[in-house]
Amino acid sequence: MSLEVVAPLAGRLVSMEEVSDPVFAQGLVGPGVALVPDVPGTQQALSPIAGRILKMHPHAFVVVSDAGPAVLVHLGIDTVRLEGAGFTLLHDEGDTVSPGEPVTSWAPDSVRAQNLDPVVPVVLMNLSGQDIDTVAQVGHPVSPGQVILRLS
Repeated sequence: MSLEVVAPLAGRLVSMEEVSDPVFAQGLVGPGVALVPDVPGTQQALSPIAGRILKMHPHAFVVVSDAGPAVLVHLGIDTVRLEGAGFTLLHDEGDTVSPGEPVTSWAPDSVRAQNLDPVVPVVLMNLSGQDIDTVAQVGHPVSPGQVILRLS
């Protein structure tokens, strides 16, 4: 089984170890990478894989593939404290999405204005022995929908 994970938004790709939240940085949620948003204004967060939305919160969502692996996209650190302010849900739990399809919108600048970190962890979950390859180069910009990870 091979699965490609695309960038949910534009930003600079960073290693998970660089994320300020130790739960993500230590890989306790799962392996992955993170994006530092670099586009001003409101932007859409895209589905990183084809699948079904398992969990949908204003600040985070999980898409599970038919093959089993799931991907968590967490829009900022501690953004749950915003209680949905500044986020617009474009889908509901149970919806089927394609890679690159808009799932929610948000404004990273608004997150920064609240003194919160807008970094976006992209975390792989439900893995069973798959190898993970980082396709995009850490430290460099990526575009929305660009392949950033590959499971094999």
